[in-house]
Amino acid sequence: MSNSNGSTLARNRFVSSYSDLVAEVRDTGLLERRRTYYVIRIAATIAAFVAVWAGVVMIGDSWWQLALAAALAVISTQFGFLGHDGAHRQMFASASANEWTARIVAGAFAGLSLHWWRAKHNRHHKAPNQIGVDPDIAPGPIVFVPADAEDRTGISGWFTRHQGWLFFPLVTLEGVALHISSIQGLIGRAPVAHRVLELALIVGRLLFGLVLPLVLMPLPIAAAFIIVHLALFGLLLGGSFAPNHKGMPLVPKDMRVDFLRRQVLMSRNIRGGRFTDFMMGGLNYQIEHHLFPSMPRPNLAKVQPLVRAHCARHGVTYTETSLVGSYAIVIRYLNQAGLGERDPFTCPLVQTYR
Repeated sequence: MSNSNGSTLARNRFVSSYSDLVAEVRDTGLLERRRTYYVIRIAATIAAFVAVWAGVVMIGDSWWQLALAAALAVISTQFGFLGHDGAHRQMFASASANEWTARIVAGAFAGLSLHWWRAKHNRHHKAPNQIGVDPDIAPGPIVFVPADAEDRTGISGWFTRHQGWLFFPLVTLEGVALHISSIQGLIGRAPVAHRVLELALIVGRLLFGLVLPLVLMPLPIAAAFIIVHLALFGLLLGGSFAPNHKGMPLVPKDMRVDFLRRQVLMSRNIRGGRFTDFMMGGLNYQIEHHLFPSMPRPNLAKVQPLVRAHCARHGVTYTETSLVGSYAIVIRYLNQAGLGERDPFTCPLVQTYR
């Protein structure tokens, strides 16, 4: 049998096994939406948002405002996660209700664009870690593909060669970058549904977060408040996404991979309890989320044993590690990629499908 025929049979076998997993999971009811859970969570997060700003007004001229800035960053991150869940239609049976909820909570409370994020994130889910397809590994300030580092010289080259160690300082700017990208995605020439509304929500949220501190606090405290909020927001949000795929195998651009292995082998879960679940917005169950993107967040932990057992039965590597361990992997990988090392994390599918 030719290698091509063998690859096709292997791919078809895993397609069939994923169908079996879907049927098993559907029978458990874990794909059903959790409306009450999300209504309560959204209401509680909005209440916390209002309480923090009420505290800002009451405290006024005090460096204790920085504690509220940190709390606001945590709450803003939670709104980002809620927008993510709504965009994946995890909340309600109605597609429209999910979309509008995501648009409002992400735009009005986190300053993020549903339109920009969904377009980018859908491409990532389609082919995680696939070179030239996944926008999350496209070259930018940080290089994720070794070949992209080869032509960088001077200051850019020095930065790229040390990018692993510089990753966490840089990720503090992620919040600002996301705000800028959200606005840029809405002011382009391409048609955007509800463009004006999204822009109004995002700009209104950003102006509120800048103007109110400047009105209520002396300039040094106001500046520190804004910096702490934006830096911690970027660190929390970026730090939740980075462990999930960075340092996992890269897939060549022209490789075809079955859905099961495309999602499992390129994803990494993070161990932890309820605190980890809260701080990472359920993204610590990255494998389960990629296999079942519309599954409500609280059900991901419940489906994990089924997914892990299914992968074991079919010989598919299931990766899970600690949060600290994942960051160590990410730093090492980025340093290797920044040096232009070929295949620092070779995809196990390459040999199978060649």
